[in-house]
Amino acid sequence: MYYIGIDLGGMSIKAGLVDEEGIIVRKATCPTLVERGARPIVDDMARLCLELIKDEGIGEDEVKAIGIGLPGIEDPVTGHVPFCTNLYWHEVPVREWMNETINKPIFIGNDATVAGLAESVAGVSKGKSSSVFVTLGTGVGGGIVLGGKVYSGFHGVGSEIGHMITVSGGDECTCGNRGCWERYASAGAIIRRGREAAQEHPESKIYKDVNGNLDDITAKIVIDAAKAGDETAVKVFDTYVFHLCEGLVSIINLIDPEVIVLGGGVSHAGQFLLDAINRTLPKMVFYKTMPYARIALATLGNDAGIIGAAMLGK
Repeated sequence: MYYIGIDLGGMSIKAGLVDEEGIIVRKATCPTLVERGARPIVDDMARLCLELIKDEGIGEDEVKAIGIGLPGIEDPVTGHVPFCTNLYWHEVPVREWMNETINKPIFIGNDATVAGLAESVAGVSKGKSSSVFVTLGTGVGGGIVLGGKVYSGFHGVGSEIGHMITVSGGDECTCGNRGCWERYASAGAIIRRGREAAQEHPESKIYKDVNGNLDDITAKIVIDAAKAGDETAVKVFDTYVFHLCEGLVSIINLIDPEVIVLGGGVSHAGQFLLDAINRTLPKMVFYKTMPYARIALATLGNDAGIIGAAMLGK
């Protein structure tokens, strides 16, 4: 049997035919074109499913289910997607519209959640009964897998770990609260702090690497400057790691997973990031003499969304 996984993003729709082991056997893609509205996008997702089946030369009866990972959630009562901020969706009946074209069970999950499921099925946390996936991108997303199954809470809105409040009365978040973890642990946080630091220290490598054009500062530029030993960049990076570990230790204290997997753009800092975390985190864990979650880097890259979405059906 096969499963189809769809990774719906703001720029592209990526679909894949996936086998029982979480291996992608065929892919198809098309642009999202958000401005068209929800219905044409859902129709394109259904069309890609049929295209995969035809191109692989199999029957529809060989596909057991379809999973969709998207930047939002599904209402477990109505089955609708109540909203996707980046897609400008509100109360979209994805399942019903998809079934007009292809009559298969449809499962919908948050994009970070399905990426976490993918890593637990075919990636770095494979074989572990409990894991938490943390995406360190523009914001901070999360996916929790317990007993081999995705955990999203009673109302389906769980695992929004980026909106744990880690700094009381801190920076205002796009969600309306203050002090959310993603305001301090995202790539966006590194960029903001990097710009502030470069403005104060024009002698820094950060400032020089962008020729004084602070809008050109990226998280990678700041991290690379820290790797090179630039004092200003090191301070920005060390502050970032401290805030990152504040959230990681909260996850450890609350869930005690076997593995915490780091994905997203910041994770590309690789061993440099892991080494900094491993210097800081042990001082913060509650049970100092007990083992705690291994911190690992995601391995599936851009395929995680397809694989994880497909595995929702399994």
